[in-house]
Amino acid sequence: MSWRTVVIASRCKLDYSMGYMVVRAEETKRVFMEEIAMLILENPAVSMTGCLLNELTKHKIRIIFCDERRSPYGELQPYNGSHDSSYKIKIQTHWTDEQKQTVWTEIVTEKIRNQARLLSELDHNVEAELLTEYISQIQFADETNREGHAAKVYFNALFGKDFSRGQENYINAALNYGYGLILSAFNREVTANGYLPNIGIFHDNMFNHYNLSCDLMEPFRVVIDRAVVAMKPDKFEKEEKYELVSVLNDTVNIADSSQTLINAVRIYTRSVFDAINEYDVSEIKFIKI
Repeated sequence: MSWRTVVIASRCKLDYSMGYMVVRAEETKRVFMEEIAMLILENPAVSMTGCLLNELTKHKIRIIFCDERRSPYGELQPYNGSHDSSYKIKIQTHWTDEQKQTVWTEIVTEKIRNQARLLSELDHNVEAELLTEYISQIQFADETNREGHAAKVYFNALFGKDFSRGQENYINAALNYGYGLILSAFNREVTANGYLPNIGIFHDNMFNHYNLSCDLMEPFRVVIDRAVVAMKPDKFEKEEKYELVSVLNDTVNIADSSQTLINAVRIYTRSVFDAINEYDVSEIKFIKI
């Protein structure tokens, strides 16, 4: 089972040999392909062989490309992540509004519940109680937008009354970077299960190639939020980015077991597809923070 997030930060050549990714720089290193879940190329000077790209794609390893500022700007994903992709896509395009909205209601409820848990953990008890109240007010498909109301209370409690997600600052840079890593992990699992990340159950932006992944990742955002609160970034450079990358290997509880966050994404994603296809939201396995 893949679990490693590999970051390539220096100029080198990447090749493939006998089941390993070979990193050729001043020192040659080898990484077993079966262990890699995600490959982040931070340095634009990295070169790769076509053979390696082919094998990475076969192994469903998510490849994230970064620009000269070491910020993610794109990723590589296969056309088909599963042998029955055509069948899965046909099912996906026939999901009813009721199916999608039922699952979305559960997802947004769990997102707010996790936010309340984090606030309580950090002794923001008044705000945690308010989010708990919002949970009791959630209507089908969150028609009254309790998610939006909860977000304002939540972020102001974490980062101060003057904080806004639209600001350009180190906190938002860290949040966006971490969310991007989580999103990429979900893109990998959506594709691996044979579905299209473009077609969401709630998000429906024609310019968003990852509407479904954006839907599914919502309860996982709190993991990044917690890391950024602990980080208290007064800068956002290589060390801070590596700290967020390491979160992908943190241990969380899901389905009565301890799993790395990467594995939890896999378990949860499959459970959501089971829930929506079987009309049974009790199938969804959420993480416990």
